[in-house]
Amino acid sequence: MAMQMNITVSKRRNLLLIFLLILLRVTTIEPGNAQNPIVQTMYTADPAPMVWNDRLYLYTTHDADGSTWFTMDDWRLYSTNDMVNWTDHGVVLSYSDFEWAKGDAWAAQCIERDGKFYLYVPVISRENNRGAIGVAVADTPLGPFYDPIGKPLAQTDWGDIDPTVFIDDDGQAYLYWGNPNLYYVKLNEDMISYKGEIVKVPLTEESFGKREDDPQRSTLYEEGPWLYKRNDLYYLFWPGGPLPEHIGYSTSHSPEGPWKYGGVVMPAQGRAFTNHPGVIDFRGKTYFFYHNGALPGGGGFTRSVAVEELKFNPDGSIPQLNMTEGIRKGLATLNPYVLNQAETIAYSEGFKSSQNDQVGVFVTANRDGSYIKVRDVDFREKGAAKFTARVGTTHNDPVTLEVRLGSLEGEKIASLRIPRTGGSDRWALVSADIPNVTGIHDIYFVVRGNPKSHLMYFDYWKFSE
Repeated sequence: MAMQMNITVSKRRNLLLIFLLILLRVTTIEPGNAQNPIVQTMYTADPAPMVWNDRLYLYTTHDADGSTWFTMDDWRLYSTNDMVNWTDHGVVLSYSDFEWAKGDAWAAQCIERDGKFYLYVPVISRENNRGAIGVAVADTPLGPFYDPIGKPLAQTDWGDIDPTVFIDDDGQAYLYWGNPNLYYVKLNEDMISYKGEIVKVPLTEESFGKREDDPQRSTLYEEGPWLYKRNDLYYLFWPGGPLPEHIGYSTSHSPEGPWKYGGVVMPAQGRAFTNHPGVIDFRGKTYFFYHNGALPGGGGFTRSVAVEELKFNPDGSIPQLNMTEGIRKGLATLNPYVLNQAETIAYSEGFKSSQNDQVGVFVTANRDGSYIKVRDVDFREKGAAKFTARVGTTHNDPVTLEVRLGSLEGEKIASLRIPRTGGSDRWALVSADIPNVTGIHDIYFVVRGNPKSHLMYFDYWKFSE
């Protein structure tokens, strides 16, 4: 997830200078009609996908706006039914929820077992000021998560970050983690304790490739492991050095190794010097999640999660991926006749994610022309005749919400004046009759008004037949 914390000040300065030079040369994804990055309302990193009840959930870390280091305080959750529209569920856990932790909410992963959800996280321990692996438990993917043991689950001498968790077909669960070393333990069935000793994985050239640039690291392995199984073959994906990181992979016929180096899955691209893999099967396809710095203001400490479809060769090897605009075709359509959260988004510009006790998660338009795109909305044959939204603003000057079909300049089917409610804790319902709309369309919600911050608050929307 991040570099080791014991880098000296002088070395850190040198590395940052190198990174700045690198960022001028690496690939950038232009927004336009892109799907990636899949979250545009804040900076996210370290994607950890999980499938449950035929829905894909994605846990991420959260880079603070304008950060110049790994300033990360909590973990967020997003979910999708179709791989193109993503719903923001907000913060599900913070490092402060662990009484023994003092900071650094870095790369985590969640897994379900017997109706419980276990989120494995790396944080800094108050006791010795070193990284440690903690675990939180919840009854639903959305939380609330709580610390069931009140102490670290695992800790070594150094480098306890980036846990990945996996339950094999025989029911045995494994937890891998570490930078610069790689460790694993066998978890007990309760998922909050482990059996035996912490195992240190041999970092050999045969297992993780040969590295030339660093005499203290003999292999390419850097951090961020992700354990995955396909056709009786185990895959360990990992970010590799030198910086900026690429993502490599190793395979084995056992979740305990020995591992055999397979090559590069994704080369160093995307304006961020770290990366982090997350691999999951969903509705007959395999998806590869990662992060980059492609959003405006993005970089090594302000990253964004993206996704590609992952393919395999007949022998199980993996063709190399590049960062692209993302998933082109959704897996399902979206129903406009139920209440849809405004934070369900395919792509947006000018909106930021917000959260409060009154409505939970919502989005805020921060400038004239802010827009949200929602893909593949199915109005069916009968069609829609009315549009309703829950909104608010603090401004006296006119603010309107336009609803358009197909593009930012597409047919305008509604234009609603936003009433002054006085704050994000006070809301109003607005409605408009619309011309009959049938079939499947992309919908654009476009905000118009004077270019002030917090131009409009947007909680949910719905069409009526």
